[in-house]
Amino acid sequence: MTNTPLSPRPLSHLATDRRRVLSAAQLRAHGVSAAEAGAQCRPGGPWQQFLPGVYLLHPGPPTSEERLQAALLYADRQPQQPQPHRQARPPAVEAMVTGLAALALYRFASAPALPALDRIDVLVPRTRRLRSTGCVRIVRTPELPRPLEVTGVAVAPVARALADAVAQLGDAHTVRRLLTEAVRGGHCEPAAVVRELNAARLLTRPHVVDAVDSLLAEGRVLAEDRLYEMVRSYGLPEPLWNVDLRLPGGPHLGGVDAYWPDHAVAVELDTRSPRQDDDTDWSESTRKREQLERLGITVVHITPRKLRDALEQQSIVVRTALMAAGDRAPAAYVVVLPR
Repeated sequence: MTNTPLSPRPLSHLATDRRRVLSAAQLRAHGVSAAEAGAQCRPGGPWQQFLPGVYLLHPGPPTSEERLQAALLYADRQPQQPQPHRQARPPAVEAMVTGLAALALYRFASAPALPALDRIDVLVPRTRRLRSTGCVRIVRTPELPRPLEVTGVAVAPVARALADAVAQLGDAHTVRRLLTEAVRGGHCEPAAVVRELNAARLLTRPHVVDAVDSLLAEGRVLAEDRLYEMVRSYGLPEPLWNVDLRLPGGPHLGGVDAYWPDHAVAVELDTRSPRQDDDTDWSESTRKREQLERLGITVVHITPRKLRDALEQQSIVVRTALMAAGDRAPAAYVVVLPR
């Protein structure tokens, strides 16, 4: 069987096509040449060229959905030649919506609605030769993240979309609202946001640093609430909450979020973030844990993400540590003080 080209179809068939945004390559696949497409886009014609190589098959203004489709068609790579069915696989994503447009798709209340946005940020590989044009602002990255699909549109993960949005914002209030909503709304963990902001070199901007401090405080409060919920929902013994440990008449050992003195078990929420001083924070945290464990105190580290995604599993980890207390040598006596 030979792959003979399909004969051109009349342009009228496109008028009833559900897709009202097509690229030049897609039009060619429908048998429409560049000259024919240009003729349809003349003044008073039924089509319009919305972006380079992207056409609206109607004369009116585009909808928000059409703007998104057009932006991705402009930025995405050209379609590949058809492959045999046994080799067929979904094409690799070469572009995705990011920035404020992505946050609008994620339904952020603090992000402008799509019709209010003059620009749509599109994330592409750094090697792509593309320019920002029309309503499209090209954002480059060394490596594309794995996109999510929202209303049929390829969208950057929330943390990456936030970083790309913050890069364009100078208003401290707006930045703080976006970051806070990301955490409070359960879209992502603070550490993921800070990691993206750090990678984008945005933590040198004072208004971003202030917003991050608020973000981390918000994340810690949520994590503490989940820790309380874990203890009470799964019937764990009530610990001493938020205490400092020190040796009698000796040095301060550090603070922990929960402590069971009869079992010598402590829980510490790992809410550190990948900021520029992270190496120092990591060394201090490791030193504290090693010192407590030398004294016979078991330290259970729990991340906010594990509390959010696997609360029951974390309760089992803590319960196991409490049950194992009887098999360990008695711990050194420590003084417990409110933090």
